[in-house]
Amino acid sequence: MRTALTIAGTDPSGGAGIQADIKTMTANGVFALTAVTALVAQNTTGVKSIQEAAPEFLAEQLDCVFTDIFPDAVKTGMVSSIPLIEVIADKLEEYGARNLVVDPVMVATSGDRLISEDALETLKKRLLPLADVLTPNIPEAELLTGRSIQTYDDMVFAGKEIRERYGCAVLCKGGHKVNDANDVLIGRDGSVCFFTSKRVDNPNTHGTGCTLSSAIASNLAKGFDLETSIERAKKYIFGALSAMLDLGHGPGPMNHMFDLQGRFLEEATGSGGN
Repeated sequence: MRTALTIAGTDPSGGAGIQADIKTMTANGVFALTAVTALVAQNTTGVKSIQEAAPEFLAEQLDCVFTDIFPDAVKTGMVSSIPLIEVIADKLEEYGARNLVVDPVMVATSGDRLISEDALETLKKRLLPLADVLTPNIPEAELLTGRSIQTYDDMVFAGKEIRERYGCAVLCKGGHKVNDANDVLIGRDGSVCFFTSKRVDNPNTHGTGCTLSSAIASNLAKGFDLETSIERAKKYIFGALSAMLDLGHGPGPMNHMFDLQGRFLEEATGSGGN
């Protein structure tokens, strides 16, 4: 079985972060490995508090993974402090990590900044150049370029600028300002590829960014090329949203296991079933 490592924070409500990554990787046929950057007290209504891992402990987690079960792909999520960014970059370089998908989590759905200016500069300098592909949403692409993005042409221009700066492929996600379902990929060679899909009328989109990047990493781990990995990941997201799961008091999670089948899914029947 192929393996994929997620380096991210937690979500006790299960819709985003490490928990969403594990579900996504499992549903996409790879064995999920994890390194926790932070314990996050959050649910569908928002983030309450964050307890970051000590840099030394994060380094030990990464050593444990890479020296025992070397991952076929790696995905990074929210990491907002300079010491943790440095540790992740150091370990990815030390072990020669492959198929690195960086989800540059910098702006919350609410529009709030999740990373300080100093930490953003460290992210740009140390982690982004290591990526095989970045997956910024519109506000994040705006932060990386300092430009307003309102149209598809703006997305292409921003993606090309980010590629030129960091030498990686860039998947600019069209949500927030342009279109919720259509994305554009700027390849490492400067090629442009559009990905279109139907918009699912579902307000429960908690964790879509985490899920998409994890699905891409899963498919890269299985040997698919980048364009195919993105196409498969978008189809997976479409199915998870179309299942119309409705949990929580805020924008809820998707049904990551919508395609799971098996006898252990059976529910108890009758009032006394076990």
